[in-house]
Amino acid sequence: MNHEHEHLLRTEAPQVLGALVRRFGRFDIAEDAVQEALLTASQVWPAEGVPENPRSWLIRVGYRRMVDLIRSDQARHRREQQAGVAELAMQGPERRAHPARETDDSLTLLLLCCHPALDPTSQVALTLRAVGGLTTAEIAHAHGTTAPTMGARISRAKRQLARAGARFTPPTDADRDSRMAAVMRVLYLIFNEGYTATAGNRLARVDLTREAIRLTRMLHATLGDDAEVTGLLALMLLTESRRAARTDGGDLVPLDEQDRARWDHDLIDEGTALIDGVWNRSQPGPYQLQAAIAAVHSAASSPGQTDWAQIAMLYLWLERLTPTAPVQLSRVVAVAHAHGPARGMALLDDLNQRHHLDRHPLTRQREHAVRAHLLQMTGNTTRAAALYRQAADLTANQVEQRYLLSKAGDLI
Repeated sequence: MNHEHEHLLRTEAPQVLGALVRRFGRFDIAEDAVQEALLTASQVWPAEGVPENPRSWLIRVGYRRMVDLIRSDQARHRREQQAGVAELAMQGPERRAHPARETDDSLTLLLLCCHPALDPTSQVALTLRAVGGLTTAEIAHAHGTTAPTMGARISRAKRQLARAGARFTPPTDADRDSRMAAVMRVLYLIFNEGYTATAGNRLARVDLTREAIRLTRMLHATLGDDAEVTGLLALMLLTESRRAARTDGGDLVPLDEQDRARWDHDLIDEGTALIDGVWNRSQPGPYQLQAAIAAVHSAASSPGQTDWAQIAMLYLWLERLTPTAPVQLSRVVAVAHAHGPARGMALLDDLNQRHHLDRHPLTRQREHAVRAHLLQMTGNTTRAAALYRQAADLTANQVEQRYLLSKAGDLI
């Protein structure tokens, strides 16, 4: 299946799922039916061509599969009544030609998949499958697990939604803000896992970053006035713009050594315009601040022209909003570049004393690498080399491992 077909299927997946859920009121069964409709399309369309109305085609196939799934359910008699209604509706010419309603269900589905009853990993997996249209095998590969294991997690997540009484309904004003925060966090997690894979022999998972950007563009199209949604999209575009320059022959290239001619300047222009458009609208949130930091990096034509003082200030602002270990460690790096390695080391020691970044699961590995870099800058190469090796032992990403070990080897 070519990329054009794949993109079309993933674009239509939430709309097809929405049509089935509205008709039957069974998210769990409808989601399985959509997956099978997408699989059928991936097998049929390359040979027979894309139908004139692909959404209606997918809905028709999904309806038929829903009938089969409902008939096999334990409450056979009641489900068969629903199936009979669906079969009659499908016999009408208007059903074959067009979906029941031309409604964009993307936001409603995102909110459902990011329901607070689910843990973050389940939210990510269900979002990728129900809204993104990825197969269970693709999601399992991204998480470094097996398809049966991931399939069981997704099935369990759908049962949890049912037990929690989750409904396929548009958000109300009362709960939209809190639910939207969960949606943005899930999209951010998908992007980050794609940008630097937790494990494996590749630094990045382009399929995940591409999917995160596609879903965030979809969200932005629905909620274009939301400054934080705009900031999240800007952050992803500005970060993704550097992807081609991050590796060379399979080896990691740090930011200050990247060939900036390889950065995607179309993405930089788009991301910068997005963050500039919302920056002065109101008090910026965490995604807007991170996008602003990325924009400052992107504006520098060379490492020496980077405005590190502004970046350090933005990280301080971000830390006050979200005092997480990764943000605190990033401020250490910015302070060291802006004011010298001694200031950076003093801040790192203070943060370790108060927040234990060197033991925090999200920063332990990177803390070792940052401290090694600061020690290298101050001339303590022996200790720096040892910390680079320790940092390499703490990551399962083989590209990062090779880079850190090479840094250690250069100091011996």
